[in-house]
Amino acid sequence: MNDNNTGNIPRYKAHNVPKIIGTIAVCLVAFIIIMSSFYRVSEQENAVVTMFGKVVRTDSAGLYFKIPLIQQVHIVDITTHGTGIGYIVSPTGQNISDDSNSVMITSDFNLLDIDFYLEYKVSDPVAYLFNSDSPEEILRNVALSSIRSTVVNFTVDEAMTTGKGQIQAEVKEDMIRELNEHNIGLQVVNITVQDSEPPTEEIIQAFKAVETAKQGADTAKNNALQYQNEKLPEAEATADRILQNAEAEKESRIAEAEGQVARFNQMYEQYKLYPLITKKRMFYETMEQVLPDVKVIITDGKTETIYPVESFTSSNYGGATGSSVTE
Repeated sequence: MNDNNTGNIPRYKAHNVPKIIGTIAVCLVAFIIIMSSFYRVSEQENAVVTMFGKVVRTDSAGLYFKIPLIQQVHIVDITTHGTGIGYIVSPTGQNISDDSNSVMITSDFNLLDIDFYLEYKVSDPVAYLFNSDSPEEILRNVALSSIRSTVVNFTVDEAMTTGKGQIQAEVKEDMIRELNEHNIGLQVVNITVQDSEPPTEEIIQAFKAVETAKQGADTAKNNALQYQNEKLPEAEATADRILQNAEAEKESRIAEAEGQVARFNQMYEQYKLYPLITKKRMFYETMEQVLPDVKVIITDGKTETIYPVESFTSSNYGGATGSSVTE
Protein backbone atom coordinates (compact mmCIF):
# COMPACT_ATOMS: atom_id res chain seq x y z
CA MET A 1 0.00 0.00 0.00
CA ASN A 2 2.79 2.33 0.80
CA ASP A 3 4.35 1.68 -2.56
CA ASN A 4 1.09 2.46 -4.34
CA ASN A 5 0.71 5.76 -2.50
CA THR A 6 4.25 6.65 -3.21
CA GLY A 7 3.70 6.02 -6.89
CA ASN A 8 0.65 8.35 -7.01
CA ILE A 9 2.42 11.43 -5.62
CA PRO A 10 4.40 12.40 -8.79
CA ARG A 11 1.30 12.00 -10.95
CA TYR A 12 -0.61 14.34 -8.63
CA LYS A 13 2.06 17.05 -8.82
CA ALA A 14 2.32 16.83 -12.61
CA HIS A 15 -1.43 17.31 -12.88
CA ASN A 16 -1.24 20.66 -10.93
CA VAL A 17 1.64 22.22 -12.93
CA PRO A 18 -0.60 23.94 -15.58
CA LYS A 19 -2.75 25.43 -12.83
CA ILE A 20 0.28 26.77 -11.07
CA ILE A 21 1.62 28.30 -14.30
CA GLY A 22 -1.76 29.88 -15.05
CA THR A 23 -1.96 31.33 -11.59
CA ILE A 24 1.51 32.80 -11.91
CA ALA A 25 0.64 34.28 -15.31
CA VAL A 26 -2.55 35.86 -13.98
CA CYS A 27 -0.69 37.27 -11.04
CA LEU A 28 1.99 38.63 -13.33
CA VAL A 29 -0.57 40.28 -15.64
CA ALA A 30 -2.41 41.69 -12.64
CA PHE A 31 0.84 43.03 -11.28
CA ILE A 32 1.70 44.64 -14.61
CA ILE A 33 -1.76 46.20 -14.89
CA ILE A 34 -1.59 47.47 -11.35
CA MET A 35 1.86 48.91 -11.87
CA SER A 36 0.83 50.52 -15.15
CA SER A 37 -2.10 52.13 -13.38
CA PHE A 38 0.28 54.36 -11.50
CA TYR A 39 2.49 56.99 -13.04
CA ARG A 40 4.85 59.60 -11.74
CA VAL A 41 5.18 63.18 -13.05
CA SER A 42 8.47 65.02 -12.43
CA GLU A 43 8.95 68.68 -11.60
CA GLN A 44 9.86 69.47 -15.23
CA GLU A 45 6.75 67.78 -16.64
CA ASN A 46 2.99 67.94 -16.89
CA ALA A 47 0.74 64.98 -17.64
CA VAL A 48 -2.43 65.19 -19.71
CA VAL A 49 -4.84 62.29 -19.06
CA THR A 50 -7.33 61.37 -21.78
CA MET A 51 -10.14 58.82 -21.89
CA PHE A 52 -11.69 57.83 -25.21
CA GLY A 53 -9.96 60.81 -26.83
CA LYS A 54 -11.30 63.38 -24.34
CA VAL A 55 -9.08 65.24 -21.89
CA VAL A 56 -9.88 64.20 -18.33
CA ARG A 57 -7.35 66.19 -16.34
CA THR A 58 -3.86 67.72 -16.29
CA ASP A 59 -1.43 66.63 -13.57
CA SER A 60 1.64 68.40 -12.27
CA ALA A 61 4.49 66.79 -10.29
CA GLY A 62 3.51 63.75 -8.18
CA LEU A 63 2.32 60.11 -8.22
CA TYR A 64 -1.09 59.45 -9.81
CA PHE A 65 -3.46 56.60 -10.66
CA LYS A 66 -5.23 56.03 -13.97
CA ILE A 67 -7.80 53.48 -15.10
CA PRO A 68 -5.76 50.78 -16.86
CA LEU A 69 -6.33 50.15 -20.55
CA ILE A 70 -8.91 52.97 -20.71
CA GLN A 71 -7.12 56.13 -19.73
CA GLN A 72 -4.00 57.34 -21.55
CA VAL A 73 -1.27 59.57 -20.14
CA HIS A 74 0.65 62.10 -22.30
CA ILE A 75 3.79 63.50 -20.68
CA VAL A 76 4.75 67.03 -21.73
CA ASP A 77 8.13 68.65 -21.01
CA ILE A 78 7.52 72.15 -19.60
CA THR A 79 11.15 73.23 -19.28
CA THR A 80 12.58 76.10 -21.35
CA HIS A 81 13.94 75.17 -24.79
CA GLY A 82 16.02 77.20 -27.22
CA THR A 83 16.42 77.35 -30.99
CA GLY A 84 18.28 79.52 -33.48
CA ILE A 85 16.52 81.79 -35.98
CA GLY A 86 18.72 82.55 -38.96
CA TYR A 87 21.22 79.79 -38.32
CA ILE A 88 21.30 76.02 -37.88
CA VAL A 89 23.31 74.15 -35.26
CA SER A 90 25.21 71.26 -36.89
CA PRO A 91 25.70 67.90 -35.12
CA THR A 92 29.25 69.02 -34.31
CA GLY A 93 27.91 72.06 -32.47
CA GLN A 94 28.94 74.58 -35.14
CA ASN A 95 26.50 77.32 -36.17
CA ILE A 96 25.73 77.31 -39.91
CA SER A 97 24.17 80.45 -41.38
CA ASP A 98 20.71 80.07 -42.93
CA ASP A 99 20.63 82.91 -45.50
CA SER A 100 17.04 82.24 -46.51
CA ASN A 101 15.89 83.17 -43.00
CA SER A 102 18.62 85.54 -41.81
CA VAL A 103 18.98 88.07 -44.65
CA MET A 104 16.47 90.91 -44.27
CA ILE A 105 15.86 94.37 -45.68
CA THR A 106 16.05 97.51 -43.54
CA SER A 107 14.20 100.81 -43.70
CA ASP A 108 17.02 102.47 -45.68
CA PHE A 109 16.81 99.71 -48.32
CA ASN A 110 19.95 97.86 -47.24
CA LEU A 111 20.40 94.16 -46.62
CA LEU A 112 21.27 92.80 -43.19
CA ASP A 113 22.27 89.30 -42.07
CA ILE A 114 20.83 89.05 -38.55
CA ASP A 115 20.54 85.98 -36.27
CA PHE A 116 18.35 85.47 -33.18
CA TYR A 117 18.24 82.97 -30.35
CA LEU A 118 14.70 82.10 -29.24
CA GLU A 119 13.83 80.63 -25.84
CA TYR A 120 10.36 79.17 -25.33
CA LYS A 121 8.38 76.70 -23.22
CA VAL A 122 5.02 74.98 -23.06
CA SER A 123 2.42 77.14 -21.31
CA ASP A 124 -0.68 75.01 -21.99
CA PRO A 125 -0.04 71.25 -22.33
CA VAL A 126 -3.52 70.52 -23.69
CA ALA A 127 -3.28 73.18 -26.44
CA TYR A 128 0.28 72.07 -27.20
CA LEU A 129 -0.83 68.45 -27.72
CA PHE A 130 -4.13 68.87 -29.52
CA ASN A 131 -4.47 72.36 -31.13
CA SER A 132 -1.85 71.82 -33.84
CA ASP A 133 0.20 69.07 -35.43
CA SER A 134 3.52 70.93 -35.28
CA PRO A 135 3.49 73.76 -32.71
CA GLU A 136 7.27 74.25 -32.91
CA GLU A 137 7.06 74.85 -36.66
CA ILE A 138 4.28 77.39 -36.14
CA LEU A 139 6.38 79.07 -33.44
CA ARG A 140 9.32 79.34 -35.85
CA ASN A 141 7.17 80.86 -38.60
CA VAL A 142 5.68 83.38 -36.16
CA ALA A 143 9.19 84.33 -35.05
CA LEU A 144 10.38 84.87 -38.63
CA SER A 145 7.32 86.97 -39.46
CA SER A 146 7.72 89.14 -36.36
CA ILE A 147 11.45 89.60 -36.94
CA ARG A 148 11.03 90.68 -40.56
CA SER A 149 8.19 93.08 -39.80
CA THR A 150 10.28 94.65 -37.03
CA VAL A 151 13.72 94.87 -38.67
CA VAL A 152 12.22 96.65 -41.70
CA ASN A 153 11.45 99.63 -39.42
CA PHE A 154 15.13 100.19 -38.53
CA THR A 155 18.09 101.41 -40.55
CA VAL A 156 21.01 99.06 -41.11
CA ASP A 157 23.20 101.05 -38.69
CA GLU A 158 20.57 100.92 -35.95
CA ALA A 159 20.03 97.17 -36.41
CA MET A 160 23.77 96.53 -36.03
CA THR A 161 24.34 98.89 -33.08
CA THR A 162 22.00 100.90 -30.88
CA GLY A 163 18.69 99.43 -32.05
CA LYS A 164 19.26 95.80 -31.01
CA GLY A 165 17.52 96.15 -27.65
CA GLN A 166 14.46 97.80 -29.14
CA ILE A 167 14.30 95.19 -31.91
CA GLN A 168 14.35 92.38 -29.33
CA ALA A 169 11.60 94.01 -27.26
CA GLU A 170 9.32 94.66 -30.26
CA VAL A 171 9.83 91.15 -31.68
CA LYS A 172 8.98 89.57 -28.32
CA GLU A 173 5.86 91.71 -27.89
CA ASP A 174 4.65 90.90 -31.39
CA MET A 175 5.30 87.16 -30.93
CA ILE A 176 3.37 87.09 -27.65
CA ARG A 177 0.37 88.64 -29.37
CA GLU A 178 0.58 86.27 -32.36
CA LEU A 179 0.98 83.15 -30.18
CA ASN A 180 -2.04 84.13 -28.10
CA GLU A 181 -4.08 84.32 -31.29
CA HIS A 182 -2.82 80.94 -32.59
CA ASN A 183 -3.26 79.27 -29.16
CA ILE A 184 -0.71 76.50 -29.72
CA GLY A 185 0.27 76.18 -26.07
CA LEU A 186 3.72 77.77 -26.40
CA GLN A 187 5.02 81.02 -24.95
CA VAL A 188 8.11 83.13 -25.59
CA VAL A 189 10.53 83.28 -22.69
CA ASN A 190 13.12 85.48 -24.39
CA ILE A 191 14.55 86.34 -27.80
CA THR A 192 17.95 87.94 -28.31
CA VAL A 193 20.02 89.15 -31.26
CA GLN A 194 22.99 86.83 -31.64
CA ASP A 195 24.74 88.59 -34.52
CA SER A 196 24.04 91.22 -37.18
CA GLU A 197 26.28 92.07 -40.10
CA PRO A 198 26.12 92.82 -43.83
CA PRO A 199 25.32 89.76 -45.97
CA THR A 200 27.62 88.06 -48.46
CA GLU A 201 28.82 89.90 -51.56
CA GLU A 202 26.76 87.70 -53.86
CA ILE A 203 23.54 88.63 -52.10
CA ILE A 204 24.52 92.30 -52.06
CA GLN A 205 25.07 92.29 -55.84
CA ALA A 206 21.76 90.54 -56.46
CA PHE A 207 20.01 93.06 -54.25
CA LYS A 208 21.68 95.96 -56.07
CA ALA A 209 20.51 94.54 -59.40
CA VAL A 210 16.95 94.38 -58.11
CA GLU A 211 17.17 97.90 -56.73
CA THR A 212 18.58 99.20 -60.02
CA ALA A 213 15.71 97.65 -61.95
CA LYS A 214 13.23 99.07 -59.47
CA GLN A 215 14.76 102.55 -59.70
CA GLY A 216 14.66 102.31 -63.50
CA ALA A 217 10.98 101.46 -63.37
CA ASP A 218 10.33 104.34 -60.97
CA THR A 219 12.27 106.73 -63.20
CA ALA A 220 10.32 105.69 -66.28
CA LYS A 221 7.07 106.08 -64.38
CA ASN A 222 8.06 109.50 -63.08
CA ASN A 223 9.10 110.64 -66.57
CA ALA A 224 5.78 109.49 -67.96
CA LEU A 225 3.91 111.35 -65.22
CA GLN A 226 6.02 114.46 -65.83
CA TYR A 227 5.29 114.31 -69.57
CA GLN A 228 1.62 113.89 -68.81
CA ASN A 229 1.65 116.83 -66.40
CA GLU A 230 3.35 118.99 -69.02
CA LYS A 231 1.25 118.04 -72.03
CA LEU A 232 -2.16 117.74 -70.42
CA PRO A 233 -2.41 121.39 -69.27
CA GLU A 234 -1.05 122.50 -72.64
CA ALA A 235 -3.65 120.45 -74.49
CA GLU A 236 -6.39 121.71 -72.18
CA ALA A 237 -5.24 125.32 -72.75
CA THR A 238 -5.23 124.79 -76.53
CA ALA A 239 -8.70 123.30 -76.39
CA ASP A 240 -9.93 126.22 -74.27
CA ARG A 241 -8.34 128.70 -76.67
CA ILE A 242 -10.01 127.03 -79.66
CA LEU A 243 -13.36 127.07 -77.91
CA GLN A 244 -12.94 130.72 -76.93
CA ASN A 245 -11.93 131.69 -80.47
CA ALA A 246 -14.88 129.78 -81.90
CA GLU A 247 -17.21 131.44 -79.43
CA ALA A 248 -15.76 134.86 -80.24
CA GLU A 249 -16.08 134.20 -83.98
CA LYS A 250 -19.64 133.09 -83.45
CA GLU A 251 -20.50 136.25 -81.52
CA SER A 252 -18.71 138.40 -84.11
CA ARG A 253 -20.57 136.82 -87.02
CA ILE A 254 -23.89 137.16 -85.22
CA ALA A 255 -23.21 140.82 -84.35
CA GLU A 256 -22.05 141.54 -87.93
CA ALA A 257 -25.14 139.88 -89.39
CA GLU A 258 -27.41 141.71 -87.00
CA GLY A 259 -25.67 145.01 -87.88
CA GLN A 260 -26.06 144.37 -91.60
CA VAL A 261 -29.72 143.52 -91.13
CA ALA A 262 -30.30 146.69 -89.11
CA ARG A 263 -28.44 148.80 -91.69
CA PHE A 264 -30.38 147.19 -94.55
CA ASN A 265 -33.65 147.85 -92.76
CA GLN A 266 -32.72 151.49 -92.24
CA MET A 267 -31.69 151.89 -95.89
CA TYR A 268 -34.85 150.16 -97.05
CA GLU A 269 -36.99 152.60 -95.13
CA GLN A 270 -35.24 155.48 -96.91
CA TYR A 271 -35.34 153.75 -100.29
CA LYS A 272 -39.10 153.38 -100.00
CA LEU A 273 -39.47 157.15 -99.73
CA TYR A 274 -37.71 157.78 -103.12
CA PRO A 275 -38.16 154.71 -105.31
CA LEU A 276 -37.05 156.32 -108.62
CA ILE A 277 -33.87 157.74 -107.22
CA THR A 278 -33.21 154.44 -105.49
CA LYS A 279 -33.65 152.60 -108.76
CA LYS A 280 -31.17 154.81 -110.59
CA ARG A 281 -28.63 154.70 -107.79
CA MET A 282 -28.79 150.94 -107.60
CA PHE A 283 -28.26 150.83 -111.36
CA TYR A 284 -25.25 153.13 -111.21
CA GLU A 285 -23.69 151.28 -108.31
CA THR A 286 -24.16 147.96 -110.02
CA MET A 287 -22.59 149.21 -113.21
CA GLU A 288 -19.62 150.55 -111.30
CA GLN A 289 -19.04 147.13 -109.77
CA VAL A 290 -19.71 145.07 -112.90
CA LEU A 291 -17.95 147.35 -115.48
CA PRO A 292 -15.33 149.31 -113.60
CA ASP A 293 -12.86 149.66 -116.57
CA VAL A 294 -15.27 149.89 -119.54
CA LYS A 295 -15.00 152.98 -121.80
CA VAL A 296 -18.49 154.53 -122.05
CA ILE A 297 -19.81 156.33 -125.18
CA ILE A 298 -23.15 157.97 -125.92
CA THR A 299 -25.22 157.51 -129.09
CA ASP A 300 -28.80 158.15 -130.05
CA GLY A 301 -29.06 154.87 -131.88
CA LYS A 302 -30.10 156.56 -135.13
CA THR A 303 -27.04 158.36 -136.34
CA GLU A 304 -23.51 157.33 -136.71
CA THR A 305 -22.31 160.15 -134.57
CA ILE A 306 -20.48 158.99 -131.46
CA TYR A 307 -19.73 161.26 -128.56
CA PRO A 308 -16.91 160.26 -126.23
CA VAL A 309 -17.76 160.87 -122.64
CA GLU A 310 -14.25 160.84 -121.08
CA SER A 311 -14.64 164.52 -120.35
CA PHE A 312 -17.75 163.77 -118.34
CA THR A 313 -16.03 161.20 -116.09
CA SER A 314 -15.45 163.32 -113.07
CA SER A 315 -16.50 163.32 -109.49
CA ASN A 316 -19.35 165.71 -110.40
CA TYR A 317 -21.11 162.88 -112.07
CA GLY A 318 -20.71 160.43 -109.20
CA GLY A 319 -19.07 157.67 -111.26
CA ALA A 320 -15.96 155.68 -110.88
CA THR A 321 -12.78 156.87 -112.58
CA GLY A 322 -12.82 156.15 -116.29
CA SER A 323 -16.52 155.35 -116.60
CA SER A 324 -19.80 157.23 -117.09
CA VAL A 325 -23.37 156.29 -117.87
CA THR A 326 -26.06 158.47 -119.48
CA GLU A 327 -29.59 157.48 -120.34
